[in-house]
Amino acid sequence: MSTNTSTVESPYRSRKAKRLAEYLRAEAERADSDLYVKGKFIADDVDLSPKEIGALLSQLQGNVPGLEIEKWSYTSATTWRIATC
Repeated sequence: MSTNTSTVESPYRSRKAKRLAEYLRAEAERADSDLYVKGKFIADDVDLSPKEIGALLSQLQGNVPGLEIEKWSYTSATTWRIATC
């Protein structure tokens, strides 16, 4: 008889993605409105490079329950709109 361990499907492909999503959720809830971020301005807060943040946000876009992540604009760096839903 084999033991089948059920796993909950996670939208996070890595611990870095999970850490970033948790940070963004907390900031969006604290702001109580849409949050606009650039990777270079939050890099120190999440201990990731701006390049890593951009790649992770692309992965997380549409995959995090309760968070809407949208590429918003580009002016010297990509701006992302984060909203709770």
